[in-house]
Amino acid sequence: FRCQRQSLKDFMGVRFGVVRGDFLCSENSLTSLEGAPKKVTGKFDCRENNLTTLKGAPQHVGGNFICSNNQLTSLEFGPMKVGGFYTCIDNSLTSLKGSPVEVLDGGFFCKGNQLSDLEGSPQRVGKNFDCQNNRLTSLKGSPIYVGENFNCSGNQLTTLEGSPKHVGASFTCSDNRLTTLKGAPDIISSNFDCFENLLTSLEGAPEWIGLHLACGRNRLTSLEGAPKGIRGEFM
Repeated sequence: FRCQRQSLKDFMGVRFGVVRGDFLCSENSLTSLEGAPKKVTGKFDCRENNLTTLKGAPQHVGGNFICSNNQLTSLEFGPMKVGGFYTCIDNSLTSLKGSPVEVLDGGFFCKGNQLSDLEGSPQRVGKNFDCQNNRLTSLKGSPIYVGENFNCSGNQLTTLEGSPKHVGASFTCSDNRLTTLKGAPDIISSNFDCFENLLTSLEGAPEWIGLHLACGRNRLTSLEGAPKGIRGEFM
């Protein structure tokens, strides 16, 4: 079902049940999702509307769920099960409460919001987790498990305490205010990027990095705490 770019403000009394396939209602003027399907077997895309709440959103989405570029401050009333990616970038989110507990077959993208911590985020994410360009001062509430990349760059972090226990690929924490790497995962399977911070040493760095370590544009006076093993370049 496709109704993009139709200047819709609401669903005008229409009540959908189950939609088999995609439901695309992006680039309208929707202020409410009341009347939207309760279940969508494919993708649900409501980006670029005027939504301030997800009330009325489907509770089960078989593919990607996209609610980016709205005016959301919360993810409450959003779907509890998403079979693909969950994308809520460029809203005004101050909390991730209401997120699914797990997003196992996709990634979770919440960059460009007003988050100060990650409380309420999914605890297991099968692919990428991207929370860059928020107002994070803490990683409290981070997923425990991220199957691929974790990116928390462009925030106000001074510590990595609360980071995921497992990151399957790269970990990026550049462009923050880090004075220590304490709290970083012990093992990073790919790259570890911590450039553009306030580090004077590498204390707390992962013990093992599968590819490259990028730590330029800091205030390093010592390499104390450097990883025991790096398979790629030390930059």
